[in-house]
Amino acid sequence: MPTDYYELLDVERDASTDEIKRAYRLAARRYHPDANPGDATAEARFKEIANAYEVLSDDGKRANYDRFGADGPQMGGGDPFGGFAGGGLGDIFDAFFGGGGAASGARPGRQAGPDLEVAVDIPFESAVFGAQQEVSVRTAVACETCEATGAAPGSHAETCAQCSGTGQVRQVRQSILGQMVTAAPCPVCRGAGQVIADPCPTCKGEGREVTDKTYTIDIPAGVDTGSTLRLSGFGAVAPRGGPAGDLYVQVRVQPHARFVRDGDDLVHQLHLPFTQAALGAAISFATLDGDEDLVIPRGTQAGKVFRLRGRGVPHVRGRGRGDLLVQVVVDTPTDLEPEVEDALRQIAAARGEEVAPADKGFFSRIKSAFH
Repeated sequence: MPTDYYELLDVERDASTDEIKRAYRLAARRYHPDANPGDATAEARFKEIANAYEVLSDDGKRANYDRFGADGPQMGGGDPFGGFAGGGLGDIFDAFFGGGGAASGARPGRQAGPDLEVAVDIPFESAVFGAQQEVSVRTAVACETCEATGAAPGSHAETCAQCSGTGQVRQVRQSILGQMVTAAPCPVCRGAGQVIADPCPTCKGEGREVTDKTYTIDIPAGVDTGSTLRLSGFGAVAPRGGPAGDLYVQVRVQPHARFVRDGDDLVHQLHLPFTQAALGAAISFATLDGDEDLVIPRGTQAGKVFRLRGRGVPHVRGRGRGDLLVQVVVDTPTDLEPEVEDALRQIAAARGEEVAPADKGFFSRIKSAFH
């Protein structure tokens, strides 16, 4: 079982706070007990992930962890009832649910709406240089008829008499530990804190409608397949005027006809005739930034790599760009004109190299000798 908090959240050790929060939210959704009912392994993993997030999301605890590790001094520890140390439970609820958790102090019914995810395919050049891209998503938006209140025009919502607008009902029960107070969503208003006697005819009292939306988003230079872009507040809105969740855009980069990406470097296989490899040449080579002069020295061997610095992919987390690596492939001609073959035989003779005779049946006789 991994104990490295960065490994648990699948982030680099220099990851930013936003990257850590995003990684936590993705991992928490995957291992949350509600998504894995009855799975003790997933529940244990969820607790580990939550504990890792509590430490790495706090600058002081993170610095202490980076210096001393999980067993270092003043790192805190879980309580005997499975809670989280250091009073970070509110932060964890806030990170997972997007705000409005029980510990955050927000009144019930005002939690952020659901987060949404969408995948987008972008051209190779857009991933390298950045671009604007349209994404479409089916989402919930505020109802225009009732202006997100959920009540029919001319009416309004009333405070729930059952819960007095808190959205929760509390129950007291006896246990071996004494009296225990539990809170549950109000069965009358379903946690909203308000009841609507005359619902909006358009949204049926939800205060929101489902529709298709198209957004234009900025693709930062240097992204790659698997990158996730977070658009805060572009998710679905919550019922009755609650804030919107976030939109997560999963990036998929289309392949390029000439270049292959290797990290922040680009790789291209340059096919050269053996004459240019042997005698050298100066050629015009097309990069993503435009044509560049590429000098092929005499005697260039197959596999030789030319490095064009700064012609690769921008570093998405820093300055500068990777390099363009041009790998030479020497092509051997397979269909020779007679005069070209004669010239090659003269070269071979001058260099004292043995070659097959010009007789076309030579290889057939050699092959038949082994049957």
